[in-house]
Amino acid sequence: MKKFKVKVGDNVQVTSGEHRGKQGKIQKILKDKDRVIVEGVKLVKKHMKPSATNPQGGVKEMEAPIHISNVSLLTKDGETTKVGFRVEDRKKVRYSKKTNEVI
Repeated sequence: MKKFKVKVGDNVQVTSGEHRGKQGKIQKILKDKDRVIVEGVKLVKKHMKPSATNPQGGVKEMEAPIHISNVSLLTKDGETTKVGFRVEDRKKVRYSKKTNEVI
């Protein structure tokens, strides 16, 4: 079982690639491919065939996955940070290594 330091709902910033500097919230994590889908980042157009659920068909704009190594977690101030783990009150919690506050 793979474990990642980011979770669904975390605010992240893209650190490398064509979309470097863009920020968004993680919508989905694809564990088998080590990728994440970030809201509003790496938008691609997908041509949809008409179907029962979508009788019109057409072109739909959607987010494509980004490799998890190319995103970095953001603090409340909007700065990128590394993630650490520690035990507080018998619970394992994530914390920001830059600001030392619990995420």
